[in-house]
Amino acid sequence: MSARLVLLGPPGAGKGTQAARLAERLAVPAISTGDIFRANIKGGTELGRTAQAYTARGELVPDSVTNAMVQDRLAQADAAEGFLLDGYPRNVAQVAELDAILAAAGLALDLALEITADPAAVTDRLLKRAAIEGREDDTEDVIRHRLGVYAEQTAPISQVYAARGLLVQVDGIGAMDEVTERLLAAIERAAG
Repeated sequence: MSARLVLLGPPGAGKGTQAARLAERLAVPAISTGDIFRANIKGGTELGRTAQAYTARGELVPDSVTNAMVQDRLAQADAAEGFLLDGYPRNVAQVAELDAILAAAGLALDLALEITADPAAVTDRLLKRAAIEGREDDTEDVIRHRLGVYAEQTAPISQVYAARGLLVQVDGIGAMDEVTERLLAAIERAAG
Protein backbone atom coordinates (compact mmCIF):
# COMPACT_ATOMS: atom_id res chain seq x y z
CA MET A 1 0.00 0.00 0.00
CA SER A 2 1.14 3.51 -0.73
CA ALA A 3 1.00 5.91 2.18
CA ARG A 4 -0.08 9.34 0.98
CA LEU A 5 -1.47 10.84 4.15
CA VAL A 6 -2.57 14.14 5.62
CA LEU A 7 -2.34 14.53 9.42
CA LEU A 8 -4.76 16.95 11.08
CA GLY A 9 -5.13 17.85 14.73
CA PRO A 10 -5.33 20.75 17.15
CA PRO A 11 -2.30 22.42 18.71
CA GLY A 12 -1.01 20.19 21.50
CA ALA A 13 -2.58 16.99 20.17
CA GLY A 14 0.84 15.52 19.39
CA LYS A 15 0.84 15.89 15.59
CA GLY A 16 4.55 16.60 15.29
CA THR A 17 5.50 13.70 17.53
CA GLN A 18 3.11 11.29 15.83
CA ALA A 19 4.08 12.46 12.34
CA ALA A 20 7.72 11.55 13.02
CA ARG A 21 6.78 8.17 14.52
CA LEU A 22 4.36 7.26 11.72
CA ALA A 23 6.77 8.35 9.00
CA GLU A 24 9.45 6.08 10.44
CA ARG A 25 7.10 3.10 10.72
CA LEU A 26 5.66 3.64 7.22
CA ALA A 27 9.04 4.46 5.64
CA VAL A 28 7.81 7.74 4.15
CA PRO A 29 8.93 11.31 4.83
CA ALA A 30 7.05 13.45 7.33
CA ILE A 31 6.61 16.75 5.53
CA SER A 32 5.91 19.79 7.68
CA THR A 33 5.20 23.14 6.03
CA GLY A 34 7.27 24.81 8.74
CA ASP A 35 10.23 22.60 7.83
CA ILE A 36 9.71 23.33 4.12
CA PHE A 37 9.71 27.09 4.80
CA ARG A 38 12.89 26.85 6.89
CA ALA A 39 14.68 24.67 4.31
CA ASN A 40 13.80 27.02 1.43
CA ILE A 41 14.79 30.11 3.42
CA LYS A 42 18.06 28.52 4.57
CA GLY A 43 18.76 27.29 1.03
CA GLY A 44 18.16 30.75 -0.40
CA THR A 45 15.72 29.44 -3.01
CA GLU A 46 13.48 31.86 -4.88
CA LEU A 47 10.47 30.53 -2.96
CA GLY A 48 12.43 30.86 0.29
CA ARG A 49 13.28 34.50 -0.43
CA THR A 50 9.63 35.20 -1.25
CA ALA A 51 8.44 33.50 1.96
CA GLN A 52 11.05 35.32 4.02
CA ALA A 53 9.88 38.68 2.68
CA TYR A 54 6.41 37.96 4.10
CA THR A 55 7.58 36.54 7.43
CA ALA A 56 10.02 39.42 7.94
CA ARG A 57 7.01 41.78 7.80
CA GLY A 58 5.11 39.55 10.23
CA GLU A 59 2.65 38.50 7.53
CA LEU A 60 1.34 35.05 6.69
CA VAL A 61 2.94 33.43 3.66
CA PRO A 62 0.28 33.41 0.90
CA ASP A 63 -1.25 30.13 -0.24
CA SER A 64 0.36 30.51 -3.67
CA VAL A 65 3.86 30.38 -2.14
CA THR A 66 2.97 27.60 0.31
CA ASN A 67 1.38 25.55 -2.48
CA ALA A 68 4.44 25.95 -4.71
CA MET A 69 6.75 24.82 -1.88
CA VAL A 70 4.59 21.77 -1.14
CA GLN A 71 4.44 20.88 -4.85
CA ASP A 72 8.23 21.12 -5.07
CA ARG A 73 8.69 19.00 -1.93
CA LEU A 74 6.27 16.28 -3.07
CA ALA A 75 8.17 16.02 -6.37
CA GLN A 76 11.37 14.97 -4.55
CA ALA A 77 12.46 11.35 -4.86
CA ASP A 78 11.94 10.40 -1.21
CA ALA A 79 8.19 11.19 -1.52
CA ALA A 80 7.67 8.98 -4.60
CA GLU A 81 6.28 6.07 -2.58
CA GLY A 82 4.34 8.21 -0.12
CA PHE A 83 4.41 11.01 2.41
CA LEU A 84 2.78 12.27 5.56
CA LEU A 85 1.79 15.95 5.38
CA ASP A 86 1.72 17.78 8.71
CA GLY A 87 0.38 21.33 8.63
CA TYR A 88 -0.93 21.22 5.06
CA PRO A 89 -3.60 21.69 3.87
CA ARG A 90 -4.71 24.41 6.29
CA ASN A 91 -7.80 25.55 4.38
CA VAL A 92 -10.23 24.26 1.76
CA ALA A 93 -8.42 26.10 -1.06
CA GLN A 94 -5.24 24.21 -0.15
CA VAL A 95 -7.19 20.93 -0.22
CA ALA A 96 -8.11 21.70 -3.84
CA GLU A 97 -4.51 22.59 -4.64
CA LEU A 98 -3.21 19.36 -3.09
CA ASP A 99 -5.76 17.45 -5.18
CA ALA A 100 -4.44 19.19 -8.31
CA ILE A 101 -0.78 18.56 -7.41
CA LEU A 102 -1.45 14.86 -6.86
CA ALA A 103 -3.70 14.50 -9.94
CA ALA A 104 -0.98 16.03 -12.13
CA ALA A 105 1.32 13.24 -10.95
CA GLY A 106 -1.37 10.59 -11.44
CA LEU A 107 -1.75 10.13 -7.69
CA ALA A 108 -4.41 10.56 -5.02
CA LEU A 109 -4.49 10.97 -1.27
CA ASP A 110 -4.99 7.70 0.61
CA LEU A 111 -6.21 9.00 3.95
CA ALA A 112 -6.69 12.05 6.15
CA LEU A 113 -5.97 11.20 9.79
CA GLU A 114 -7.35 13.60 12.37
CA ILE A 115 -5.94 13.35 15.86
CA THR A 116 -8.75 14.38 18.19
CA ALA A 117 -8.29 15.61 21.73
CA ASP A 118 -10.48 17.06 24.43
CA PRO A 119 -9.84 20.84 24.51
CA ALA A 120 -9.36 20.82 28.30
CA ALA A 121 -6.76 18.03 28.08
CA VAL A 122 -4.93 19.81 25.26
CA THR A 123 -4.99 23.10 27.18
CA ASP A 124 -3.47 21.37 30.23
CA ARG A 125 -0.84 19.70 28.02
CA LEU A 126 0.14 23.01 26.39
CA LEU A 127 0.24 24.87 29.72
CA LYS A 128 2.61 22.22 31.11
CA ARG A 129 4.77 22.44 27.97
CA ALA A 130 4.80 26.24 28.25
CA ALA A 131 5.96 26.03 31.87
CA ILE A 132 8.70 23.50 31.05
CA GLU A 133 9.93 25.44 28.01
CA GLY A 134 9.48 28.87 29.60
CA ARG A 135 6.98 29.98 26.95
CA GLU A 136 5.38 32.94 28.69
CA ASP A 137 3.22 33.76 25.66
CA ASP A 138 1.34 30.44 25.93
CA THR A 139 -1.26 31.51 28.45
CA GLU A 140 -4.57 29.74 28.89
CA ASP A 141 -6.39 32.52 26.98
CA VAL A 142 -3.92 32.32 24.07
CA ILE A 143 -4.16 28.53 23.96
CA ARG A 144 -7.96 28.61 23.98
CA HIS A 145 -7.89 31.17 21.15
CA ARG A 146 -5.52 28.97 19.10
CA LEU A 147 -7.79 25.97 19.65
CA GLY A 148 -10.81 28.02 18.53
CA VAL A 149 -9.03 29.19 15.39
CA TYR A 150 -7.98 25.61 14.64
CA ALA A 151 -11.54 24.33 15.05
CA GLU A 152 -12.90 27.09 12.82
CA GLN A 153 -10.33 26.57 10.05
CA THR A 154 -10.02 22.80 10.19
CA ALA A 155 -13.68 21.81 10.50
CA PRO A 156 -14.27 22.55 6.78
CA ILE A 157 -11.18 20.50 5.80
CA SER A 158 -12.35 17.57 7.92
CA GLN A 159 -15.81 17.81 6.31
CA VAL A 160 -14.30 17.70 2.79
CA TYR A 161 -12.29 14.58 3.57
CA ALA A 162 -15.20 12.97 5.47
CA ALA A 163 -17.49 13.52 2.45
CA ARG A 164 -14.92 11.68 0.32
CA GLY A 165 -14.71 8.80 2.79
CA LEU A 166 -11.05 9.60 3.48
CA LEU A 167 -11.26 10.95 7.05
CA VAL A 168 -10.41 8.80 10.05
CA GLN A 169 -10.48 10.31 13.52
CA VAL A 170 -8.20 8.88 16.20
CA ASP A 171 -8.16 9.77 19.91
CA GLY A 172 -4.89 11.57 20.65
CA ILE A 173 -5.09 11.35 24.45
CA GLY A 174 -2.96 8.68 26.06
CA ALA A 175 0.60 7.41 26.10
CA MET A 176 2.63 8.16 22.95
CA ASP A 177 2.94 4.48 22.03
CA GLU A 178 -0.82 3.92 22.48
CA VAL A 179 -1.67 6.82 20.17
CA THR A 180 0.86 5.63 17.57
CA GLU A 181 -0.67 2.15 17.62
CA ARG A 182 -4.19 3.60 17.28
CA LEU A 183 -3.06 5.61 14.24
CA LEU A 184 -1.33 2.63 12.62
CA ALA A 185 -4.41 0.45 13.22
CA ALA A 186 -6.61 3.11 11.61
CA ILE A 187 -4.32 3.22 8.57
CA GLU A 188 -4.41 -0.58 8.27
CA ARG A 189 -8.23 -0.68 8.58
CA ALA A 190 -8.58 2.01 5.91
CA ALA A 191 -6.24 0.10 3.56
CA GLY A 192 -8.23 -3.04 4.33
